[in-house]
Amino acid sequence: MITVKKILAGLSMTATASWMAVAAATPTPISDQALLKNQSSAIATAATLPTTLVPPAPTLNAKGYVLMDANSGTIIASSHMDQRMPPASLTKIMTLYITFQALKSGQIHLNDKVRVSNKAWRTGGSRMFLKVGSSVPVQDLIEGVIVASGNDACVTIAQYIGGTEATFAQLMNQTAKQLGMNATHYVDSTGLPNSNHYSTPHDMAILAHAVIKNFPEYYHFFGQKWIKYNNIKQPNRNRLLWRDGSVDGLKTGHTKSAGYCLVSSGKRDNMRLISVMMGTPSDGARATTSQALLNYGFRFYKTYSLFGANKAITKQRIWLGKDKFATFGITQPLFVTIPVGQYQALKASIQLPTRIEAPISKGNSYGQVQVTLNGQTVTHVPLVALDNDPKGGLWTRMTDHIVMFFKSKNKQTS
Repeated sequence: MITVKKILAGLSMTATASWMAVAAATPTPISDQALLKNQSSAIATAATLPTTLVPPAPTLNAKGYVLMDANSGTIIASSHMDQRMPPASLTKIMTLYITFQALKSGQIHLNDKVRVSNKAWRTGGSRMFLKVGSSVPVQDLIEGVIVASGNDACVTIAQYIGGTEATFAQLMNQTAKQLGMNATHYVDSTGLPNSNHYSTPHDMAILAHAVIKNFPEYYHFFGQKWIKYNNIKQPNRNRLLWRDGSVDGLKTGHTKSAGYCLVSSGKRDNMRLISVMMGTPSDGARATTSQALLNYGFRFYKTYSLFGANKAITKQRIWLGKDKFATFGITQPLFVTIPVGQYQALKASIQLPTRIEAPISKGNSYGQVQVTLNGQTVTHVPLVALDNDPKGGLWTRMTDHIVMFFKSKNKQTS
């Protein structure tokens, strides 16, 4: 067993001998110094915390719900999270997701003027109160979808991006599949009742997570409390925007078949949670149950940043390569969400083959980082090469072959 140098204070890292190179061939892994510096105060605090009891999630009056950490993607609590349910106006989060995609790619712009069709104007349900034939900026339509839950604004955006709402719905389903929302199917951009239009709390959390991660530049729209258009002022129906200063999104929904629904998100002390509540009996209930779920997560769980993206975690001897050593890391920041007071039981291990030979290609996976809590795997991610290392010249390869030959002989005789 080779002990790996601690990468984070309080985070013990060991490597299994069958995976790691022998001591003579493996240099000491290098630490992520920037991350270590940033985390030092948090780690010191965590190390002194007493063990905290963590109760089960509260019993809530909803058909289904899920609580997810927005950085790690960890599901903290759930009930019937994979059961199909009508999403009502939670559908509009996907309409907005596709709108944000089009904005980010430059296909459309916030100041584009969009003509309101007769179909959009006639769409029933909640409205932004657009005038048929008028031209409305994309930004106003986004605000109308989020704050007023305007079906007229939804259809206007859908027709602008997709040509027809039916084509836009196909784009919604393609995007859902791409995101891994495998139990979701859309037939329109609004969420008006249809037996073939459905989703799950889990899929809604996946979508909210993608919005937060992929479009931070547009996320602020979800925190807007009021909209005034056509001399009509309407409030955001998300009551938590007024009750809880940490909550800044995302969307309400309601039909008779769906009940009262709410996807909410809040951030406290650099920890962001996503709550999805579907099928509650009233407007007040969806806010109360969502608040209870968020409070539970923030009170009894904590998210830690362990490693940064594209930063060296370890260095390994490379045989037959132009360079003798290569550095390895991960492509995305690694976060873990665990019950409070259990940080000291968190361990990580670096797993790499005993012998790695050139050529080494940047971005290719050669092992993994595994994180465990009390012996149970929390997560594991690929460990990739951070640089290329092509095959070395004839002399380098010849000397390495000689060294490897004698090491093999020594191993056989020992």
